[in-house]
Amino acid sequence: MSMQKAWCGLIRTALFASILSAQASLAQDGPVPGAGTPSPTTLNFNGVTGLIDMPSGQSAPDGQFSWNTSTFAGQTRTALSFQITPRLSGSFRYTGLQNWNFGGFATYYDRSFDLRYKLVDEGRYLPSVTIGMQDFIGTGLFAGEYIAATKTISPRLRVTAGLGWGRLGSYNSVGSPFGDRARVVVGRGGKPNTDQWFRGPVAPFAGVEWQASDKLGLKLEYSSDAYRVESGQRGLFDRKSPWNFGAEYQVTPSLRFGAYYLYGTEVGLNLSIALDPKRRPQNAGIQGPAPLPVKPRPSRSAAPAAWSTDWVASPQLAQTLETVIGKGLELEGMKLEALSLQGDRVQVRFRNNRFDAEAQAMGRVARLLTQVLPASVEIFELVPVFEGMPLSRVTFRRSDIEALESAPNGSALLRQRTTFSDPGPLPTGSRQPEDAYPSFVWSFLPYTELSFFDPSNPVRADYALRLSGRYSILPGLIFSGSLTKRLAGNIGDTTRLSNSILPHVRSDFVRYNRVEAVKIEKLTLAWYGHPATNIYSRFTVGYLEQMYGGVSTELLWKPVNSRLALGAELNYVAQRDFEQDLGFRNYRVLTGHASAYYTFPKGYEVELDVGRYLAGDLGATLTVDRAFDNGWRIGAFATLTDVPFEDFGEGSFDKGIRLTIPLAWISGQPSRKVFGTTIRPLTRDGGARLRVDGRLIGLVRSYHSDGLDQQWGRVFR
Repeated sequence: MSMQKAWCGLIRTALFASILSAQASLAQDGPVPGAGTPSPTTLNFNGVTGLIDMPSGQSAPDGQFSWNTSTFAGQTRTALSFQITPRLSGSFRYTGLQNWNFGGFATYYDRSFDLRYKLVDEGRYLPSVTIGMQDFIGTGLFAGEYIAATKTISPRLRVTAGLGWGRLGSYNSVGSPFGDRARVVVGRGGKPNTDQWFRGPVAPFAGVEWQASDKLGLKLEYSSDAYRVESGQRGLFDRKSPWNFGAEYQVTPSLRFGAYYLYGTEVGLNLSIALDPKRRPQNAGIQGPAPLPVKPRPSRSAAPAAWSTDWVASPQLAQTLETVIGKGLELEGMKLEALSLQGDRVQVRFRNNRFDAEAQAMGRVARLLTQVLPASVEIFELVPVFEGMPLSRVTFRRSDIEALESAPNGSALLRQRTTFSDPGPLPTGSRQPEDAYPSFVWSFLPYTELSFFDPSNPVRADYALRLSGRYSILPGLIFSGSLTKRLAGNIGDTTRLSNSILPHVRSDFVRYNRVEAVKIEKLTLAWYGHPATNIYSRFTVGYLEQMYGGVSTELLWKPVNSRLALGAELNYVAQRDFEQDLGFRNYRVLTGHASAYYTFPKGYEVELDVGRYLAGDLGATLTVDRAFDNGWRIGAFATLTDVPFEDFGEGSFDKGIRLTIPLAWISGQPSRKVFGTTIRPLTRDGGARLRVDGRLIGLVRSYHSDGLDQQWGRVFR
């Protein structure tokens, strides 16, 4: 590999890294560890917590999301890693091997997944111990298993020792304690290599990390990877020594850069970004207008007239309150949907158009009500409305809000005294603003579409313009659509066309991206409803997405105080023309799923979908997400259907990673906008689902107790 190409690749990645790290450094404010402070965990060439090329026994901080790229000896590794729980972490890695001459490609790209589990936490005498599997599913080109132990000798010095199998047991092995290691039969790839795990020769590895200063770290390691194929059969480099050493510089608390001398002959580079989704950028979500203060009521004995309920009989005062509350909500970026006034209680139905935390929006509404309502009103019923659906009824006592606004742990105490229930029907006599419906919003913005893992160019992008509009005719009845125009890019330039033997329900996506004319991206009429207690509904008709149009229907059962939800979706769709105008191709399919959703503590969400997919195959998809209280979401999914691995093609089954980052986390300003992407190692036709907007679980759960509890700490912000 030429160093010029290596540096070009790292320069491109550094441009992206510098943008993220600038924001992440705000999120992780505080000094880089110095004297008396334990050194931060660092990432190795594979993007996992480790030394240089070897792993360590440590784990990253809980919830940490990292991006890492490294290059040496004709190979470039890019990895995404996530600390799923305090002990369990997972990684997805994409490696480019130059001059590999496999499959007709000058550079061969390999995909791999890792899993690690920390068995023992570091104590006064015991080291932290981690067991891990590297490239445990797929081609097995980098497959290896290990047990690693790490001990902190001083705040600046750590030592690591471990045993490795597979690649990590290929140099100076000491035997095969668990039997022979089977040869990998790649086939279509994507399948667990269970007959290899912790088998074959085992070899020791070790290393030392020293934090020389607050910014500079030094590493030395003894590697147990012989690089037999790279240095032998392929002749990519000459491995002369098992010793590696290097220096790393902590540019910001989240950005780290390293340079190394490897295996006696090679120079290597490493760049890593480590983000903590649990910590928001400085002042994020509170840089907008400050909240109104809670206005305490006078005591009943001091002002008995203020506590009278005679005001209820005054239509003029009711109209005034509607106007004032409506204007107050607009200043907070919200919209009044309906208002019900009684002598001792009020119900406010509202739309939250600004805050990414629903609990924060409710706190703002409650503060406003303390400012304007007569003293006799003690009960606040807040009903958030989304897509015209009332989603829950959150009931506060005004006296609790007054007492707890500035109290230590006030938000937690308020939660204990707050009740959640089904919103029920609109109370008789409610007031509805005349300007609530119809409403129209539109935007005209540039956007970027990304495509990953094309063997001839692993990252492709199109740059385009999108004109979108949304017309809310009545509560729950919405007409929306978008037009797009590609300006530049190379997604459609690939010459790799689908070889799938299944119906080409997704694998022809390149042909949809070659169109230069203005395209109808989506054009739909949707009707959302809350027809009965705990039941929500959606009916959508039109051009549902880039590749399909038709009819999509959905029902969801979700009690407000339940962690469990059940749903059913049924769609009848036709494949759209490649030009994405008004025409359709000949392919028609009936598809749908029965779904179960469950929210575990600490934001872990599990979804199981069972049903029929776009290619007519039957099977199930398991999705596991972790949702953070600031809107970050990181998850993974896998789909198995009755399509044989051989018919599915490369990858064997559908799987991927999905990531959502709220704009408020990056910008520090209140916003409901998010950046989201799904990373699939391959786009094939088996296990493919319709990509219809507005699926109910994502709309409903945020406003129920399981969703609101995640963000309740922001209720007084």
